[in-house]
Amino acid sequence: MIDAPAAEAELRDAHGRRIEYLRVSVTDRCNFRCVYCMPLAGLPWLPREHTLTDDEIVAVVRELAPLGLRRVRLTGGEPTIRPGLVELVARLKALGTLDDLSLSTNGTRLVALAPALRAAGLDRVNVSVDSLRPERVAELARRREPFDPLAALDAAERAGLGPVKVNVVVIRGRNDDEVEALAALTVERPFHVRFIELMPVGELADAEAAAGRDPLALVLPSDELLARLAAHGRAIGRPLERAEGPARGNGPAAYHRFSNAAGTVGVITPMTHTYCGSCNRVRLTADGRLRTCLYGDHEVPLRDALRAGAPLRPLLLEALAGKPREHALLARRTGGLRALSEVGG
Repeated sequence: MIDAPAAEAELRDAHGRRIEYLRVSVTDRCNFRCVYCMPLAGLPWLPREHTLTDDEIVAVVRELAPLGLRRVRLTGGEPTIRPGLVELVARLKALGTLDDLSLSTNGTRLVALAPALRAAGLDRVNVSVDSLRPERVAELARRREPFDPLAALDAAERAGLGPVKVNVVVIRGRNDDEVEALAALTVERPFHVRFIELMPVGELADAEAAAGRDPLALVLPSDELLARLAAHGRAIGRPLERAEGPARGNGPAAYHRFSNAAGTVGVITPMTHTYCGSCNRVRLTADGRLRTCLYGDHEVPLRDALRAGAPLRPLLLEALAGKPREHALLARRTGGLRALSEVGG
């Protein structure tokens, strides 16, 4: 392992940002078809032989560790539908190099898997909850099977997968009438509900544009959302205050708390207040491309090098050197992404 000063130097990109966080898409497949994430018809799934094996994912994390990697999040598609996920978690944890190993999930399999994931070494989960109403969950996720997101949150909390973060993509006119109810979860429960500004791309944006509407009109700006939450706080006698985020996994969200509440509410603002200047992450796609910006077009293929037994270090450093300063999402440039599910968000 290289010494700490060298590691720090090598983990800085060309813009001086230290990169210590890797999001790993373990599958491109999903059992949801969320309106903002994936086309209703789905996408052509990657052939199994094109996706990274457990051995290959572990190898990438092992090679990044001496360069300063300290945080890994497993994403998808929906990661809990990947066979052998619990075993993969255990292998990553056994490396002994990660300060934080987490999972992003829609929660549909969390009741069944949460205890085993925790026992394998998973630290915490982020659960996507865009509505508390089962019928609206079905509408937004375009899924027929009933699903209670609160059961998933309860399972995560019971298993000790905390701090439990609740991710809400807010769509004006579709689910923004639930903002106050979702935020109220934090009053009695130690949840961290983060409201994410919609990134209007893909099928949803195309449909709005085809109807002659501006896709940006679907975005509820964070300032407007916080004003609503402040009014709600006054109404329930719990003023909204600035707060520190959870001790583990604190990312781009700006946090607030209703007075004396058990949890926090946060806003993630890719549209109105970009946080590219402090970006500390890169993404590994299910087929082994290291993508340095969610909505950039710069990526470095690792799979062939892995399978040829070639060293990854030059490719990893090449990727960091090419990480862009900021995304171009406001100009509706998405780096060729057809759906967020391709890179795990």
